[in-house]
Amino acid sequence: MASFEVIGGNKLKGNIYPQGAKNEALQILCAVLLTAEPVTISNVPDIRDVNKLIELLRDMGVKVVQNAADTYTFTADDVNLDYLETEQFVEQGRAIRGSVMIVGPLLARFGQAKMPKPGGDKIGRRRLDTHFIGLEKLGARFNYDTPDVFYSATADRLKGAYMLLDEASVTGTANIVMAGVLAEGITTIYNAACEPYVQQLCRMLNRMGAKISGIGSNLIVVEGVEQLHGTEHRMLPDMIEIGSFIGMAGMTGSEITIKNCQIPELGLIPDTFQRLGIKMEFRGDDIFIPEQDRYEVDTYIDGSILNISDHTWPGLTPDLLSVALVTATQAKGTVLIHQKMFESRLFFVDKLIDMGAQIILCDPHRATVIGMNKQIPLRGIRMTSPDIRAGVALLIAALSAEGKSVIDNVEQIDRGYQNIDGRLNAIGAQIRRI
Repeated sequence: MASFEVIGGNKLKGNIYPQGAKNEALQILCAVLLTAEPVTISNVPDIRDVNKLIELLRDMGVKVVQNAADTYTFTADDVNLDYLETEQFVEQGRAIRGSVMIVGPLLARFGQAKMPKPGGDKIGRRRLDTHFIGLEKLGARFNYDTPDVFYSATADRLKGAYMLLDEASVTGTANIVMAGVLAEGITTIYNAACEPYVQQLCRMLNRMGAKISGIGSNLIVVEGVEQLHGTEHRMLPDMIEIGSFIGMAGMTGSEITIKNCQIPELGLIPDTFQRLGIKMEFRGDDIFIPEQDRYEVDTYIDGSILNISDHTWPGLTPDLLSVALVTATQAKGTVLIHQKMFESRLFFVDKLIDMGAQIILCDPHRATVIGMNKQIPLRGIRMTSPDIRAGVALLIAALSAEGKSVIDNVEQIDRGYQNIDGRLNAIGAQIRRI
């Protein structure tokens, strides 16, 4: 198990480029199963979860050609459905959460799909009911093998239907849309997720010949077609990385420029960090963060304490609450962090408290952060990364702390962040992989 040894207290300076979006990649890669023609995808992040999904597709019989470091061509003209019966498939499917999104495309094109209960971060229960209820409304028949924790599904040609999703699930919406594009008739999805990643998927599918309207809204209408063809697609930069770099610059008092951010797709992310006191300038499509010795948390108009919470798009993504929390520890002022969507994502704050942060964990969903105005820096300690996003928040804390920190289990961070130690070292960080 690898670790990061971090010497904190260094100011960073320079340009940093965000990787391609992990959460978009997991959807887009599954969509290649919808056509026998080549699909070329660029800006693919070189991270563990994405690489595992590419490996799974290759083992299923998809031809994969790497054209450049971040560009692949996928041709799913000879998919081996028998592979779904193997132990290797079970192991691969359980390794990554995003693997559940192969179900919609396989059902739509081949009439059958199998899936072990997928894994991913240990951040509380994340149910799959939205996926399966939606696919059942299109005509799929599901069977759940309780002892083996294994799902199987069959369908004749899927048929379009109206559905009101019980939650605006991003992956659930993506799975249903991918099934609906080859279904007979019209599929109407109300309370659909409308994150930029879902929009990207829908635009790519339309270029492949799908007929999807309502893109960017919570009412998506899909008119089924007989078949899809190949296309080219470039993924967005990762908004979670961009937000992480903004918080990191504020915590370390650094001057950095985050390049090629696709700012219109960031939603409330810049606003949230500005409310925490982080100054920034938009320079074309770049975000410039000037060096700041101090930053102060905003309050509401009546002077009451700021509350930062997650929500479905266009609200703040839950993946950035841990970074917002860490950033608040060195601000001037107090903020309540409210994690509404997952039940265990605040359970890393004990490490921050050990580093000297002033945090009250009110319950599994809420934490009150009393900022120290950089008067008392955090101190380096040894800690363990519990999940991808908390791991990066702890890395940011370590970069700002006095002395040496060691972060264990950095394989969690590697699942979501491409060469994060190398990229940060290039702008002045001191991180050593041990």
